[in-house]
Amino acid sequence: MTSTTPDPRRWYALALLCGAFFMVILDANIVFVALPSVEADLGLSEQGLQWVISAYALTFAGLLLLGGRAADLLGRRRVFMVGLLLFTGASLLCGLAWSPGALIGARALQGIGAAIMTPTALSIISTTFGDGPERNKALAIWGMNGAFGATAGYLIGGPLVDGPGWEWIFFINVPIGLAALALCPVLLRESRAKVATRSYDPAGALTITGALVLLVYGLVEAPEAGWGSPQTILVFAGAAALVAIFAAIESRHPAPLLPLRVLRSRTLVGANLVMLLFATVAFGMPFILTLYAQQVLGYSALEFGASFVVTPIAAAVGMIVAQTAIVKVGFRTVAATGMALLGAGSLVLTQASAGGSYFGDVFLGILIFGAGIGPVFATATIAGLAGVEEREAGLASGLSNTAFQLGGALGVAIASTVAVSRSESFLAANDGASPLVVLTEGFQSAFVACVVMAGIGVALALLLLGRPRRAAPERLVAAPVPAAE
Repeated sequence: MTSTTPDPRRWYALALLCGAFFMVILDANIVFVALPSVEADLGLSEQGLQWVISAYALTFAGLLLLGGRAADLLGRRRVFMVGLLLFTGASLLCGLAWSPGALIGARALQGIGAAIMTPTALSIISTTFGDGPERNKALAIWGMNGAFGATAGYLIGGPLVDGPGWEWIFFINVPIGLAALALCPVLLRESRAKVATRSYDPAGALTITGALVLLVYGLVEAPEAGWGSPQTILVFAGAAALVAIFAAIESRHPAPLLPLRVLRSRTLVGANLVMLLFATVAFGMPFILTLYAQQVLGYSALEFGASFVVTPIAAAVGMIVAQTAIVKVGFRTVAATGMALLGAGSLVLTQASAGGSYFGDVFLGILIFGAGIGPVFATATIAGLAGVEEREAGLASGLSNTAFQLGGALGVAIASTVAVSRSESFLAANDGASPLVVLTEGFQSAFVACVVMAGIGVALALLLLGRPRRAAPERLVAAPVPAAE
């Protein structure tokens, strides 16, 4: 039961939820920095290394909608604690992994835990803070935390990998997770959707989860199998067929997992499409930049992590500005500006050279790129929950996070495919070319692909987003979060 009076512990609860969300977002990309060390210690093949990343993405994206719906029906605090416990336990197993299969399996369990607790946490925020300026501020703080987590993996991962070892990129989650579990009963109110009957729509859950798993699997495997290969075509066709079956089920079910009427909201659809495009660039560009820095510039994991610090700092500044700008000028302008900055930063990086340097080729690009992260992430998150009824908060947050994870998988797949294809074609036309030049040619083309994806994001923001549904005239003050009132 949700109280009509503001929870005096709500800001402490927000801090707890943001801490859990930080772990989830961090673990989506911190692994990139550690892959060479993991490969050496466990003897993974190139395909095995890919699955260290994709196992997490597959279960995360595939089960998000189900996780959000379960939270609405079973109790948000209870479901959040289950997801947090699973994520923490899986993190411990990742660090203790004794074989490639053990690590990949533990990463899949991590993804399941993340899929349960992420939409649940966002649902708790949306039901703890009333619709309007206070919720916008809470979601902006949540978004700032997520934007920092999305870029901090490189900063935090480098010192851990070069210091105590790659295992500690997972071990650091354990004490945080245990502390969060202990605080949940103290800081979080239990709540659930007010429905006459509890229906879990198992057929809908199975079909949409299967569709998303097939889609993400196809995106992850396409660079290796080929975008036009029978395997890729069959996987995508299977995903499309399951989506069609899901739509048919949802149109007839009395309590559907995804009420199709929510897709009539242009703002909600626009917010999720912008989130999808944001994630393609937010994952694709850093993935390529990591390879450029380590394979061409010769950076160690620690050196690259330290050099990337400008990005999360710029993202935090952008988020602070965004929480005020959203109320003043609306979703459309803020999101489009942020996407334009992501594109501009990627455009600067297209000039990276084989004999480049940090300040000559990298610094300006990642500074501009970082400034765009906060505005887009905050806008897409707030717009995706604006005006959503309390009983569907878990659904809305699940849609937002699904778009983010799918976008990330798509962005890495596109960027890596473009880079490999361009490098191969350049080498075929320039036999005997320097390996560093060949690699750089591919990376430059991948950065161009990121510019194109950001441009599509700008167009979607301008076409589909508007002003906040219940924008209040008062200004959202970018001040420190107050203590419990």
